[in-house]
Amino acid sequence: MTHLFSRANLGILTSFLSRRVLLAFDFDGTLAPIVANRDGARMRRRTRRLLEDLCDLYPCAVISGRHRTDVLARLEGLPVRHVVGNHGADQRPAAPFFDVAHTRQLLEGALAGLAGVDVEDKAHSLAVHYRHASDRGRARREIERVLGSLPPVLRILPGKLVYDLVARAAPHKGDALARLRGEADVEAAIYVGDDETDEDVFRLPHDERLLPVRVGQRRASAARYFVRDQRELDLLLSYAVRARAR
Repeated sequence: MTHLFSRANLGILTSFLSRRVLLAFDFDGTLAPIVANRDGARMRRRTRRLLEDLCDLYPCAVISGRHRTDVLARLEGLPVRHVVGNHGADQRPAAPFFDVAHTRQLLEGALAGLAGVDVEDKAHSLAVHYRHASDRGRARREIERVLGSLPPVLRILPGKLVYDLVARAAPHKGDALARLRGEADVEAAIYVGDDETDEDVFRLPHDERLLPVRVGQRRASAARYFVRDQRELDLLLSYAVRARAR
């Protein structure tokens, strides 16, 4: 993993931006800062302004773990061409991936004694949040114990003080990006994400069709490039706007 804005990599970035390229982003932790109350997640003013400019110049996409309608509300009318929710699972929403309502009831019952832990129902997936637990270590251990008893048809993805539950048979973010790349009729894609679920994109073949960028350096990540933080994410957006404007 190398810094995207190193002298050696700027040429690669410029080359991608000169082609018919799709620019795709995760939402939380990428376009918007991680916040204590997930309902309060919003893009910073500068990020929103740059993304608006970007949408006029490139086909853009947001691929999020949130429900699609939730993401659309947070984009506040920005003309993002493609918005995918539930880590990609809502691309085939009619498929019987797993009984979300029943699984939620099981989890809520098993975790009822843990203060600060809540189960979020996103229609096609679930998330177990423990950001507000007073003893996060204990909460994490208990959540892992409960999740370990669930059937193997479920895929459990640890995130930032959250565990996401999706069906193994459901499309993931990598599937979503591959499909969007075809639908948008582009030569390549740049994808930026920050979390475990974004690794499904980062593990796609690193060829002339994908430039994978992680927000924050992490040695174990499959992403080839990284930006340090959201300030550098804004720098990437600004660089892309200037490249196409030229």
